[in-house]
Amino acid sequence: MPLPDIALAALDRTPRPLSDFAGKVLLIVNVASRCGFTPQYKGLEALHRRFAARGFAVLGFPCNQFGAQEPGTEAEIGAFCSTTYDVTFPMFAKIEVNGPGTHPLYAHLKAAAPGLLGTQRIKWNFTKFLVDAQGRVVRRYGPSTSPDAIAKDVEALLPG
Repeated sequence: MPLPDIALAALDRTPRPLSDFAGKVLLIVNVASRCGFTPQYKGLEALHRRFAARGFAVLGFPCNQFGAQEPGTEAEIGAFCSTTYDVTFPMFAKIEVNGPGTHPLYAHLKAAAPGLLGTQRIKWNFTKFLVDAQGRVVRRYGPSTSPDAIAKDVEALLPG
């Protein structure tokens, strides 16, 4: 089932509907600035830059549900990502990925690509979902899967 057109808010809180990315291959990631996996921002940015011209985008969703590793404001998160990792891929306002406040995007992603043994719960920061250009969730990757290890899967979904 393709991703529905879900209302999103950019890091600066301006509306940014998911339909803005229609027709693109996406890697959707819940991120945090104070996590052991935070250095993956470098690899995520490299993937974004490598494949953006071919119709690919990384979408980052800060989340503070895991060890309070994303405690900052959206402005602080944006400054950190920009100055520390030169992030240019779209970043969004903080969301919840588990529990009663689960953002609708993550409710859809988790249902479409459950984790091990069919569990839907996101286990930690930097869980990644690969979505094809038709909006179908293709695969879920655990936090320890490096962006570089996903490059071949991304490339297989892109034209040319």
